[in-house]
Amino acid sequence: MPEHLSALLSPPALANSSAAAPGSNLTAGEFGRVRDLIYRHAGIHLPEGKQAMVYSRLSRRLRETGHRSTASYLQALESGSGATGESEWQAFVNCLTTNLTSFFREQHHFEALAEELRARRGQAMRIWCCAASTGEEPYSIAMTAAETLDTPAAVTAVTILATDIDTQVLATAERAVYASDARGLSAARTQRHFQRGTGRNAGLLRVRPELRRLVQFRQVNLMGQHWPTGEAFDLVFCRNVMIYFDAATQHAVLQRLHAVLRPGGLLFVGHSENFSSASTLFKLRGQTTYVRI
Repeated sequence: MPEHLSALLSPPALANSSAAAPGSNLTAGEFGRVRDLIYRHAGIHLPEGKQAMVYSRLSRRLRETGHRSTASYLQALESGSGATGESEWQAFVNCLTTNLTSFFREQHHFEALAEELRARRGQAMRIWCCAASTGEEPYSIAMTAAETLDTPAAVTAVTILATDIDTQVLATAERAVYASDARGLSAARTQRHFQRGTGRNAGLLRVRPELRRLVQFRQVNLMGQHWPTGEAFDLVFCRNVMIYFDAATQHAVLQRLHAVLRPGGLLFVGHSENFSSASTLFKLRGQTTYVRI
């Protein structure tokens, strides 16, 4: 983790009490320990009152790893090493992340994306989707490119890097298979961009190969020391991610996003995210759309 980030990622003071937290079987001390660990590894700030949610999700890991208590599991997690230790850290992060998404969520962003695509028709465009989740967002970007650009060459000039910290949702995204009643899809888009399953796959849709080829999936932790992202991006979708970060972590991530966006590049954020405090980095251009200064 970079020094400027590790210095900022100091979690709030945690309770040391061994009393059980209300609404869960976690002690306050165990909940504080979980808050500390997820903050340091993923930048996620778990607020007070999430004890029951944390216990419910960690209970699955306890069952799958054979631990009888949360304290035993956390001790093993912190002392783990090698491939097994790394894989359990990933499982720990996976079980505590929230993945709420749908196709064409916050439609105005895709209208703005279409405008950018039309303005730069035929030019190469690199797009990063920072929180791909189960794939609906990057595939919505790919569909927008296919609908906006009129030639296969223009469409394939668009490349989409789709990343997430959660390896489980990325595996779902790469499979590109969804229920036929998936939220956000019109009948016309379903017909144009998806293959319908038959037989035992009836009721399922799969993104067409030509769209899948536009998207590259990769696991990236925004708190990681290196972002393996390559050349600068023209657009970044980082939506409904930083609501889980505290102010210091948000600013650190915004600084790094500024560095990987080309001058004049666009940053799309979630409907409840506001970064007017980062006015030296980004300027508001439209509804939850910022331009890199």
